[in-house]
Amino acid sequence: MDKVYVIYWSQTGNTQVMAEAVGEGVKEAGKEAEVLYVGQMADKMEELKTAKGFALGCPAMGAEVLEEMEMEPFVMEVEGFCQGKTVGLFGSYGWGDGQWMRDWEERMGNAGATVLNREGIICQELPDAAVIDACKNMGKELALA
Repeated sequence: MDKVYVIYWSQTGNTQVMAEAVGEGVKEAGKEAEVLYVGQMADKMEELKTAKGFALGCPAMGAEVLEEMEMEPFVMEVEGFCQGKTVGLFGSYGWGDGQWMRDWEERMGNAGATVLNREGIICQELPDAAVIDACKNMGKELALA
């Protein structure tokens, strides 16, 4: 498959900016990127299940957890089929120290996925140029996975 899915949830737009940068990296590597808000994935799950790799983005919410209404149920479904896949994780936060990302990395690993670079990309609030570059690199790596 020459398409790489980048699925995200964003409240303030910061994680969306990161998702778009991941998509840019996929395109720069010569593959098609489909950057979608998590609510748009219902009719694309079968395609996602056949993908070698994909990216997931979500900011830290509440007590450093994934967004609970849309993203958490989606991630729970992904855990059921991500074994053997390469997954890129990313998101922004406003407080805390990144525990939500460490927990997410562990969950994906326990479900059998390989987390790209063994860690997600996080930033506090609006992503800066270095974070945008890291997200583009994630997209390039996923395109080659």
